[in-house]
Amino acid sequence: MKQDRPTYPYRQFPTIRVTGHDGAVSAGSDAIKISLSRLRGNYGKNGCGKIDPGKTDYKKIIITVECYPGVDQEEVLSLFSPLNPAETVHSDDLALAPEDIDAQIRRDLTDDPVFAIMTTRRLEEFFPPENLEAARRLIDAADSGIVLVYGVGASLVCQGDLLILADITRWEIQLRYRRGLPNWRTARTSLPRNEKYKRGYFAEWRWADRVKDRLLPRMDFYLDMTTEGAPAMVSGEAYREALSQAAAQPFRMVPYFDPGVWGGDWMAARFGLPENGSNYAWSFDGVPEENSLLLDFGGQLIQTPALNLVHSCPRELLGDRVHARFGREFPIRFDMLDTVHGQNLSLQVHPLTEYIQQQFNMHYTQDESYYLLDAQGEDPCVYLGIRTGTDPEEMRRALEKAQSGGPAFPAERFVNRIPVKKHDHVLIPAGTVHCSGADTMVLEISATPYIFTFKLWDWGRLDLDGRPRPIHLEHGMANIQWERDTEWVKENLINAITILHQDENGTVERTGLHRREFLDTYRVSTKKELPIRRNGSVHVINLVEGSHALLLSQSENFPPFALHYAETCIVPEAAGAYSILSPEGEPIRAVIACVRD
Repeated sequence: MKQDRPTYPYRQFPTIRVTGHDGAVSAGSDAIKISLSRLRGNYGKNGCGKIDPGKTDYKKIIITVECYPGVDQEEVLSLFSPLNPAETVHSDDLALAPEDIDAQIRRDLTDDPVFAIMTTRRLEEFFPPENLEAARRLIDAADSGIVLVYGVGASLVCQGDLLILADITRWEIQLRYRRGLPNWRTARTSLPRNEKYKRGYFAEWRWADRVKDRLLPRMDFYLDMTTEGAPAMVSGEAYREALSQAAAQPFRMVPYFDPGVWGGDWMAARFGLPENGSNYAWSFDGVPEENSLLLDFGGQLIQTPALNLVHSCPRELLGDRVHARFGREFPIRFDMLDTVHGQNLSLQVHPLTEYIQQQFNMHYTQDESYYLLDAQGEDPCVYLGIRTGTDPEEMRRALEKAQSGGPAFPAERFVNRIPVKKHDHVLIPAGTVHCSGADTMVLEISATPYIFTFKLWDWGRLDLDGRPRPIHLEHGMANIQWERDTEWVKENLINAITILHQDENGTVERTGLHRREFLDTYRVSTKKELPIRRNGSVHVINLVEGSHALLLSQSENFPPFALHYAETCIVPEAAGAYSILSPEGEPIRAVIACVRD
């Protein structure tokens, strides 16, 4: 009897197995409290980082818990209350008044509801030295027992005898914003969620990441506070080893999915997503700036921002030449845009490099591309580039009239409407007007400053919250490259595919990106096993055809790694040479992005 072929569903909670540290995690509040109660006297520091190697019996132990903004500090405090601290210092109380912090960062945040200037400020600027000194005197005055220093900026007060980092993922912070959580230390407590995110993205997360960078190499414990009511703690040594192991093998991050007014139903049907009362517009499945990792210590999990891996192991992850160019930034981003049975995206343009540098203090811009995972309906399309003969001032006037309540913007009069089909690849260098049309499922491959999308026209609709979506016409018009007309687009941006290699094992095609973009993309096709060329860069891969594939190390650096349809994975440069295998002999295709030589 013929057996049904197994299915390989999209994995919503992929894990990274950590070897050599089974049992290292204290999972849950009770287990953490027991672990903390056993730590008295185990550390050889004395006071605020003063070393006394000859002393082992301490009457006073200082515990410092640095909290990332968004961590529930009441929950943190409850973990340490059984220790009955003789003295407790809440570092948030040592910072400037919320109104003063708001005033100091007002210029960086600007009045725009979406965009701001990437801050160069440091968290230390918001803590008056006299406040920190007063707290240190209070700590020094305690002659016995536990002294607990906790909160945002706790490590600025004192490194302590025991240093703990209480961390949280970016996506969870965003969900908490939506449930009403205000930003850290602000008098503006009732901001809409997009402005909370703006303050986090441009300011708070930058301050906190600079502090975190200092603590990751030397913290004694990592405290995962992402899941409310279910904290987990692991030693700093085990956590750092877990990141080191991840940086030497293929891995997936934890994806998340978000609704949008234009969203469709393709992802919900194929990925088994829960009903959300609306739709799913975005999938973030390849964005270390936003996604998280699930580290599996023998069945017990630590969830942690993927960005911590980028900051801790940049050379191993990115490759030496990519690290030399981008530092501790991950320059490649994969996400998905679902408009199947949905609507057109907003008509938009991304800033040129010089514009994003001068206006927003960003190093590089969002060059991108659309790879069509699917295209359904009678006439799926993308809008791309300016129609030949367009008068810029006429287009501006039409956009202004539409935005002020006049006639709808006649998009097809000014912008090319390009029919698309499954597996087409459309290149979108910054400055090119574009959007995906309804009934498309797009794998968006781009550089990482994804927040900088200048909307020109949103088809006259309201967002899911009933408010108009912000339009940035002035920014947009300042960046449109008018010479990218119909002929130029068709010659340069549509399926610019070149076959690089073809033999009995399969085919390798270069599919982009445009020469102005620093990313390269390749499509590999095989029914067998096909070696993949490395070029000194991290690889990001999505399986765009076939139920599943295996990535095989050519030097046994890592065990076989399974990749299912539409999943994205990262192959660090340190993982070494590898090949892609179709284990059941079915045709498979994968798209691979890397930083160009």
